[in-house]
Amino acid sequence: MAEKTAAQKPENNFWLAVSALAGVPFLMVLGNSMLIPVLPDIRNALNLTSVQVSLLITLFSVPAGLIIPLAGLISDRYGRKIVIISGLVLYGLGGVMAAAASVLMGHLAFSGILAGRILQGLGAAGTAPIAMALCGDIFQGKERSRSLGTIESSNGLGKVISPVLGAAIGLITWYAAFIFFPVIVIPIIVAVWLLVKEPGTNRSKQNVASYLKSFSRVFQEKKGLLLSAYLAGAISLMVLFGILFYLSEYLEQQYGLGGVQKGLVLAIPVFFMSATSFATGFIIKKKKSLMRLLVITGLGIITASLIFLPLAAGIILYFVAISIVGAGTGMVLPCLNTLVTSSASIKERGLITSFYGSVRFFGVALGPPLYGFLMARGTGLMFWSSAGLSLLGAVLALFFLKAGKSEQQGAMFIFVPHPARKPHK
Repeated sequence: MAEKTAAQKPENNFWLAVSALAGVPFLMVLGNSMLIPVLPDIRNALNLTSVQVSLLITLFSVPAGLIIPLAGLISDRYGRKIVIISGLVLYGLGGVMAAAASVLMGHLAFSGILAGRILQGLGAAGTAPIAMALCGDIFQGKERSRSLGTIESSNGLGKVISPVLGAAIGLITWYAAFIFFPVIVIPIIVAVWLLVKEPGTNRSKQNVASYLKSFSRVFQEKKGLLLSAYLAGAISLMVLFGILFYLSEYLEQQYGLGGVQKGLVLAIPVFFMSATSFATGFIIKKKKSLMRLLVITGLGIITASLIFLPLAAGIILYFVAISIVGAGTGMVLPCLNTLVTSSASIKERGLITSFYGSVRFFGVALGPPLYGFLMARGTGLMFWSSAGLSLLGAVLALFFLKAGKSEQQGAMFIFVPHPARKPHK
């Protein structure tokens, strides 16, 4: 009995730490997804255009995308937890600013809200991507893939819950979501501080020149893998958030759906993404060849579904196709997470992973305004151009996400400098 308890303890510690870290991307995704069902209400309340209201998504995501590499660099030198917690604090303060502007600033409310969203985006830069890097620091082997699959699944779960949550909170008032952000951030800060034990390193002793040299060496050696992974992640999230933005307008205009009903319908494709992400994290383990296959297959599934969507006859087939897009995204993202976080050692992982997080945020930022622009020019153009991008991502993954010597030798993904060869006598 004592042996069983001792064996269970590491597993319990694993899930406590992973649950705390999973709360970080869960909270971050609420920052955008929870607003999507109430964007029409915000537009009407403040007398905005569709492009103006889309700035609430874009001006959260663009600052995050720009600052994430800096957050990654700081986390490599001074530690992950301090960056994550500082980011969460800024995220909460941005919500306070947006809520206060909504209530107190009258005709200038929109400007104040945008300022709050920018502050939230700056905070988001130090959260989810750094949490992924910290998973890579703490866990190895199958625990790493499981933890990163859970991280991506919590991201997806946030996307499932957030439309319903946002719609429900929006019934109170259109700015209630901004008040919710600082409230939910407090327990996540406490959980990360108490439950996550960051491994000690000598990162602070490394000078900047040596750090950048190490980073450059890793990037040069893995540039094909990294660049194709970055592009695939950006495309997948751009398509997902573009479709959610389109659906929010489509469901209200075509079917008169609003409130919680619309939130529940919007949650359907994201549920498939979340469930697939969780399952993918458990099956990939350390198999780079399997990850490559799943990335290519997932992008292929997304491409086929996007080609079919304008031709879908009836709402059921329409949502089947959109749900398949969600499932394809769930196959792609956990594999990319593991490939990217495992491509460098602990000393460079923060910056490598942060560039990946940065392009993901840019994908999210680009989706709503791009789909808003294309919606006016026809849904066929909107879906088929997105299919072309997904196909490009699949082709690049086919050529560049290849199993290297590290997999064949069993030292999967971990960057280890080659020792100097001794001359033969």
